Amino acid sequence: MRVDLLTDVVDGLDEALAAVDGFDQVLVGGLLRPQPARAAGLAGLADAVAGSPLAGRVAEAAEKSAAGAADEDHFMALAAARAALLGSVHDALVERVEEAVGRARDEAASAPAAGAERPVNLLTAARGWLCDLARAGWRGIDHELVGGAAPVVSAMLPEPSLRRPATLLDGFAAELAASCPGATLERVPVRRWADLWSRAMLLTLPGADRTTAVTEVTGRLLPLGVDLHEHATAVQAQVHAVFEPADGTTPRLVRGGVSAPKPDTVVGAGLWQLLRPHMSLLAAVSEGRAMELDAMPVTAEGDLVWDDARATQGEPADVFATARVALPTATAAPVAPVDRHPARIAVPVLMEGYAVEEEDDGVTFRFAGGRLTVDTARVPAAGPLTAEAVATSGACLGLLRWDAGEFLLQPLAVERTVRKKPVAVHAGAWAGGTVDKAGVRAEKAATDAVDVLRERAGRLLRK
Repeated sequence: MRVDLLTDVVDGLDEALAAVDGFDQVLVGGLLRPQPARAAGLAGLADAVAGSPLAGRVAEAAEKSAAGAADEDHFMALAAARAALLGSVHDALVERVEEAVGRARDEAASAPAAGAERPVNLLTAARGWLCDLARAGWRGIDHELVGGAAPVVSAMLPEPSLRRPATLLDGFAAELAASCPGATLERVPVRRWADLWSRAMLLTLPGADRTTAVTEVTGRLLPLGVDLHEHATAVQAQVHAVFEPADGTTPRLVRGGVSAPKPDTVVGAGLWQLLRPHMSLLAAVSEGRAMELDAMPVTAEGDLVWDDARATQGEPADVFATARVALPTATAAPVAPVDRHPARIAVPVLMEGYAVEEEDDGVTFRFAGGRLTVDTARVPAAGPLTAEAVATSGACLGLLRWDAGEFLLQPLAVERTVRKKPVAVHAGAWAGGTVDKAGVRAEKAATDAVDVLRERAGRLLRK
């Protein structure tokens, strides 16, 4: 692991991000009548893509937007330019990570799968609402404007092919509604809302979110760890793993995900109760076992379309043994064009031979070739892994991410020495159930909360 490469300057990175930031500031005030000072952000975006096939359309869109005369096609061109810049940042960072880790990537292009045509009228309605948002800007949002998304989302959700953009619009509108009126906001999440807006705009293009072809694989799945994502109304667990094909071909990195809606009162270890019934892989993670897959569907991007009927429990498989033996030989899957964004970088790595530096603002691993900040804030409360365990570890398996201008390590599991013996602590150790005292207490508290909610829901239904 060449940690020094992770701190070296990436050519063109700062310039690309500066162009994105300039445009994002324009969205704060809105594109209806942008102030002359903010119009420079539009010109900067156009200049940044001047050497690309987008050059002509983006230059025209920037000029029209600066004059307050832009239409939906112009807004789409601006969103595409912003996405292209962040996609180039993603590619440059991934290339740097692969050089540092010494891991190959499967560059085989994947053809989009054939699918039913999506209702164009609904996509057009969604795009119209997003354009209204861009005209008003984040400082100009109010409940009437944000509420315009509700009928569009309601019409999109019943359509399976529109579920992804509908979910994005629903969550985006909820965030905006919680922040209305925009004129009174003390702080605007500039990058986040611009990310959501530009991605939503692109997903309203017919075919932009066309799924890639799905194949079936047979072999052994070796889990590495669980990345838990929690929202007030939803939770998702993403299992990172190494897949060893039965035909002896090159191992590959894959992911298996499961998500579920949740009430905001269910937190911590209680989240696993919502997820377990939908994925047997979580039990394998808890028990430290491999899984045998038989004709399991997988996308070209390495996402398993999980089906419990096609998976059986395998032999015990130590996560750190997998990380030391199988992980270095595994190839990473290509990334779909629409998903190329720095926030999507999550590369499994094993770190050893470091010294730990503890400061008030967190934990840092120091190596002979440099330093790497550990993002302990990403460690979920739904497991036994803690910042203290990370700080006393000798080996750490985690996800290499990029945030706020630097590479960070999100721990998935650590190995500590207790009474002269190595002991592993996993973030997903309670995923399939636990006998750990702290885990049992947390599970009971969550069960009680769920029971109360079910009882109250039953009363409402009986009225």
